[in-house]
Amino acid sequence: MTRVYAAVDLGGTNTACALGHVDGTILCERTDPTYSHEGPDAVLERIASVLKDMASAAGEEPVALGIGAPGLVDRAAGTTLFLPNLPGQWRNVPVAATLGSRLGCPVYLLNDVRTATLGELTYGAGARTGSLVFLSVGTGIGGGVVIDGKLRLGPFGAAGELGHQTILPDGLLCGCGSRGCLETLASGPAISAEGVRLLRCGLAPRLHQMVGGRSDYVTPKEMKAAAEAGDDAVRAALVRAATYLGIAVANAILMLHPELVVLGGGVSALGPILIDTVKSTVRERVTMFPLDGIRIEQSPLGDKAGIYGAIALATRCGQV
Repeated sequence: MTRVYAAVDLGGTNTACALGHVDGTILCERTDPTYSHEGPDAVLERIASVLKDMASAAGEEPVALGIGAPGLVDRAAGTTLFLPNLPGQWRNVPVAATLGSRLGCPVYLLNDVRTATLGELTYGAGARTGSLVFLSVGTGIGGGVVIDGKLRLGPFGAAGELGHQTILPDGLLCGCGSRGCLETLASGPAISAEGVRLLRCGLAPRLHQMVGGRSDYVTPKEMKAAAEAGDDAVRAALVRAATYLGIAVANAILMLHPELVVLGGGVSALGPILIDTVKSTVRERVTMFPLDGIRIEQSPLGDKAGIYGAIALATRCGQV
């Protein structure tokens, strides 16, 4: 009988749980609100309950669990060290021990975007690639780096924080404490904020119509639709954000010369206006060597990269 593995993609707003096989087949999955305000104990108890219900329905117990957590973790101890976007920041929470005792299987912990990178490497665009760079562009911008077929983590598991490279030296203050980070320029909130500004200045009539004048309804998705409907200022804002992202990708290419760059996260759904701008920016800025053989692609796994990565983490017994 094929072994079953459990996977969790822990988020500040929602948490996805799944059961799957080593070949990447997903048997069942479920996404629920995290209710992170209730604290780590309640969140972990809810995750354990969901996974036990799934295992009962599938008729098989998982042999291991992989979990991606949004922040800094101690992989060896199986504890979260600092999850900045969760109340209380989950300092020194024994996630592996807690879930392991409830589920009766080993639990392996990794940063969420590095987990998604592992998903791309194992089951996604990088499955036949020795080196890749992954950028997840959403509420924040995270990243991961694969060199010679191995995920590069560094001593704290923090290698690959591509969203916090400086793009504008005197730019806006970032949540990380630095200034001018890519995240302040091309993340979902950064793009939406520019859309709100344009709307309130009367420079985005199509966007205004689409959201009924409600600035809190402005998202990159609505901005894309407005740009396609003729809002030139909105299109320029999206192109500008994509250009900043392209600069970051060019920097990564110059440093690492990967075979593949994968763009994931919700903002990657902007499609050609994002991908084509990134590619043209890279062509303009990487001139020291040919770009032949370097692919820039949208993630085929979409928002499931974290779940696939957690399955890969479990099947690899935490070895990445």
